[in-house]
Amino acid sequence: MAENGGVACKCTERGICGFRGARFDKRSRIRKNLRNVSMIPLFKHNGLFIWRSIAANNCIFSMDAREKSRSTTLEASGHKRVPIFVMMPVDSFGIDTSGAPRIRRIKALTISLKALKLAGVHGIAVEVWWGIVERFSPFVYNWSLYEELFKLISESGLKLHVALSFHSNMHSSSRVKGGVSLPLWIVEIGDLNKDIYYRDQNGFSNDDYLTLGVDELPLFCGRTALQCYEDFMFSFINKFESFIGSVIEEISVGLGPSGELRYPAHPFGDGRWRFPGIGEFQCYDKYMMRDLKIAACQEGKPQWGDKGPQNAGYYNSLPSGVPFFEEGQESFLSDYGRFFLEWYSGRLIRHADAILTKAANMLKKYQESNKSSVLLVAKIGGIYWWYHTLSHPAELTAGYYNTALRDGYDPVASMLSRHGAALHISNDGQ
Repeated sequence: MAENGGVACKCTERGICGFRGARFDKRSRIRKNLRNVSMIPLFKHNGLFIWRSIAANNCIFSMDAREKSRSTTLEASGHKRVPIFVMMPVDSFGIDTSGAPRIRRIKALTISLKALKLAGVHGIAVEVWWGIVERFSPFVYNWSLYEELFKLISESGLKLHVALSFHSNMHSSSRVKGGVSLPLWIVEIGDLNKDIYYRDQNGFSNDDYLTLGVDELPLFCGRTALQCYEDFMFSFINKFESFIGSVIEEISVGLGPSGELRYPAHPFGDGRWRFPGIGEFQCYDKYMMRDLKIAACQEGKPQWGDKGPQNAGYYNSLPSGVPFFEEGQESFLSDYGRFFLEWYSGRLIRHADAILTKAANMLKKYQESNKSSVLLVAKIGGIYWWYHTLSHPAELTAGYYNTALRDGYDPVASMLSRHGAALHISNDGQ
């Protein structure tokens, strides 16, 4: 992140880690209230990954799992205890022969939950998948799997961090089995119209998440993408209202690939990208290109809306020798470069703002209650490679307009502040 007063993120090892941040209450206190806690895997017990948290007052995040004690009794600044959550692996769920979702190895899971409670674990982090609940038809929500799972967790005396997941993990490198696609009726629409997904400069689409270009287009059985997300959240809150604020303490809302607010600029698992490539801009579906054209005309430069940067390299390029990410007349520092990056990053923030506005309004009564408060959470990606270059190209292609000369995360933090949301910075691969 920007070096001139921004929050720095320095990672020493690329692994499965995450960060939980404190709630943003006022813009003037954003940086003061940004408390970072890294989640580092300790061991695996009956299929569940155990994590430990490390609180930090400074803004340098460490990814080295060997540098700290393996104790699970942890304290944050001011000697406050840090709650430990265990992530539920996605392969805990499955689809039976009738097409119904089910929990695998339920007896082993029940024993594990009880053991975790005895070990002092505070709660379980569970991904609630759009592709499971609204799988077959629009407006048909099957919550049976999560009703059973949440009941098991509650009866074990554990709390819940719920992640509403509007993405697919079918291309995830960490997937062993049990991958979850987008809802099948969405997939059918995508088979006929690939432009509902993000596209790169060569026309390849990424079907892990709907392009933000369709946020306000009624392409999904009469609904826009934003309306689909809103209806899903509304159904979830209605179904589990009795759990919210008591058992469910935090609700994370998915905003992009892997649930993170970013573009799929570094697609992991399909062979296009390898670390530490700079990635590619993902704005070539017809809906985003249409939006770019409108923005360019409003800027008085209609020629800027014909295409994205044509000198920005490829997925596995390195910054050196890529004109757009160096200093020059056609670089990210040019008038065109600034225009494009402001549009590209601005559309991402606008996408998150629209979804979080709906989520915050639904959760308002819980957030204002002293007895049943719930924390709204949003996640961004830890795109750390090439941070020490002038342009930070991997961050730019992901949608974070953060360079050595510009703080690109302050607008994100400001947007979260308006919704009273917490920031979760993850680094769990692409």
